[in-house]
Amino acid sequence: MRASQPQDRHPGAPGPSGGGGGDELIRTYKGWKGDNVFCFGGRLVFGPDARTILITIFLITAPVIIFCVFVGRKFIDDFPHHRGVSVLAIAIGLNLLDLIFLFLTSGRDPGIIPRNLFPPEPEGVESNGEPRLAHTPTQSRLPRTKEMIVNGIAVKIKYCDTCMLYRPPRASHCSICDNCVEKFDHHCPWLGQCIGLRNYRFYFMFVLCSALLCVYVHAFCWIYVKRIMVGEKISIWKSLIKTPASIALILYSFISVWFVGGLTGFHLYLISTNQSTYENFRYRYDRHENPFNKGIIGNFMEVFCTKVAVSKNSFRAKVSKEPAIPPRIVSGAMSSPSLQKVSHEIEMGRKPVWQEELGDLEKDTEESVTSRDLSRMLPPEESEGRGIMYSRESSRGRRGGSWEFSSRVNEDLRTRDETASIRVGEDSSEYSGNVASR
Repeated sequence: MRASQPQDRHPGAPGPSGGGGGDELIRTYKGWKGDNVFCFGGRLVFGPDARTILITIFLITAPVIIFCVFVGRKFIDDFPHHRGVSVLAIAIGLNLLDLIFLFLTSGRDPGIIPRNLFPPEPEGVESNGEPRLAHTPTQSRLPRTKEMIVNGIAVKIKYCDTCMLYRPPRASHCSICDNCVEKFDHHCPWLGQCIGLRNYRFYFMFVLCSALLCVYVHAFCWIYVKRIMVGEKISIWKSLIKTPASIALILYSFISVWFVGGLTGFHLYLISTNQSTYENFRYRYDRHENPFNKGIIGNFMEVFCTKVAVSKNSFRAKVSKEPAIPPRIVSGAMSSPSLQKVSHEIEMGRKPVWQEELGDLEKDTEESVTSRDLSRMLPPEESEGRGIMYSRESSRGRRGGSWEFSSRVNEDLRTRDETASIRVGEDSSEYSGNVASR
């Protein structure tokens, strides 16, 4: 007998090394159920909105290029021993460092929790060793929340219908990437990636470098304007007119520093209190003690001085391709793999396709049963005509994509109507014979 597939296996786990049952092996990232975008054969993983990274790179690099061409190079001869070159070197260095942190944040697994292939067994229910389809009655009996103790404090964990697992503390499901992420902070649209356990420190360094770069460009633009004022002995307004590039950079860096500078200060506060953006916006620790707070020094050490957690996904590992499960009728209802997307479609405001099909089938069946009941009350001649009518009505199921089901219903109803007609004929003959004998 073929062994059942382990319930704790997930798409991110390495599959069997050999195709023992003739199963087709594919890379994990090719069968990934989330909305991520993979590059270089699964070595880089981005969010679905990864194209916004190009806009972010332009917003960072373009002002630096303008600064180096129109402002920075003017300082090369202003310092002895060509120390003015350091003005350009620092600007370029901050820009490159910013881009490195950008790619380290957006191109790695943020801490995605692998999905389960099957929902877990409810507590107190013994498993029979057979795999279960997602969104089955077994899953409907699962409690929505559980409690676990973290540092002596009770913390609630929630069940995720999409990933079919109980999320660890501080994890949340990102509706954009369609993944559960450990220590979920937020989804950054500028980087096109979730910010979580494995890339938060790089995200903070990216924001910090951006703020420093804005301050650096803004300061040296004013220094250059001051240099013109002193050299030509003119007013500040005339100095600004002589360097329009400095005006543009001053305005741009002033606006940007409020954004990235404020973001840097906000995340410094979050790190010092060991909170995430998601937790802070939900006021999660306003009325309750934070079980993860280790003190200011301990919190900073946890973010910057600990080893980056190992990814729970091996996107390049080969796994068996999941076979398509054909639809089947179970207890008078249709069961198919499309049921796994019902919850997601309902959350997105869409009507599931299978619900429309079942609605058409139920409507056709009700019309057929009504016509069948009427045929038993009519004479044989009218019953045959009525049979033709409901046969035509029930044929609408063919256009709804359920031709085989409708055909079986029509055949069954036709047989029953013929039996009913024979019975009506026999009753009529018996009645006529009784009248004649009287």
